[in-house]
Amino acid sequence: MSQLSTADKKRLLRSMLYARRFEERCYEAYVERKIGGFLHLYPGQEACAHGVLAAAKAGHDYVITGYRDHVHAILCGAPPREVMAELYGKETGSSKGRGGSMHIFDVRYRFMGGYALVGGPFPLAVGIAKGIKMKGGDEISICFLGDAANNQGSFHESLNMAKIWQLPVLFVCENNLYGIGTRIDRSTAVLDQYKRVCGYDMPAKQVDGQDIEVVYQAAQEAVNYVRSGKGPYFLELKTYRYRGHSMSDSNAYRAKEEEQEWARRDPVLILRDRMIKAGDMTQDDYSALDKEIIDEIENGVIKFAEESPEPRVEELEKYVLAENDPYVRGGAK
Repeated sequence: MSQLSTADKKRLLRSMLYARRFEERCYEAYVERKIGGFLHLYPGQEACAHGVLAAAKAGHDYVITGYRDHVHAILCGAPPREVMAELYGKETGSSKGRGGSMHIFDVRYRFMGGYALVGGPFPLAVGIAKGIKMKGGDEISICFLGDAANNQGSFHESLNMAKIWQLPVLFVCENNLYGIGTRIDRSTAVLDQYKRVCGYDMPAKQVDGQDIEVVYQAAQEAVNYVRSGKGPYFLELKTYRYRGHSMSDSNAYRAKEEEQEWARRDPVLILRDRMIKAGDMTQDDYSALDKEIIDEIENGVIKFAEESPEPRVEELEKYVLAENDPYVRGGAK
């Protein structure tokens, strides 16, 4: 398996830092009441999506996830300004302002959506993989999931079907230890999620989700296995979200010592410090990069979202599947 080159590390460091600043700006916009509804943020988990999708073929492979979905969409190719416009509920958003934070979707880049229904992506990912196999394509279906969703019946049904049919689907569990405010050891009998897969006779592995180089190596192995036609694979990434479950979460249930421990394992800073130690960049280089990203988000992404038009009330039913159904619209007798 290939190692990340210095150029790859610089690119991924920029991308992870961009994701961090993008999400932090989402937080600010929500506080400013420019984003409404639910908002689930990704800081702390950046190495997971970045490492997996660096090993896969982003924009070619199909990706589906839950409601913490902004970064996954961007990594698949969705323009950040369109993702932000969607959060603002604007017509220029990736779902024309109709979906919001939990329902980013961009079929142009084979990002098949974020889903608010817990456990909802599992059977959809299997269905996508079934379609790939029937058509004889070389794509794979990648399903990102959280640890708490694994107690849903759809998790077990989907893994079982994926294995029976030997489907090209990669399940990626971003195990951040919490399901909303409930710690995993209070809700789940088997804490190591990869061990739960043994009942479905598919390979599974658990690795450190805070180190992007570790994630990349494990994801390469998983992606290559699935793409070679050997069937499904389950990859568990041990990670941590730095903010609450959503913006309505006070985060009062977590011990400060635990938060501090995970803060010392920040995925962005792990890669930054490694590159500085290797002489591949300096602290000044990093600071300049950070400023460049903040300016880019403020002057490009935020400006675009704020200046974009609102959806028109007259088009309330536009993009709704039933809009052309005469039975729904009363046109059929």
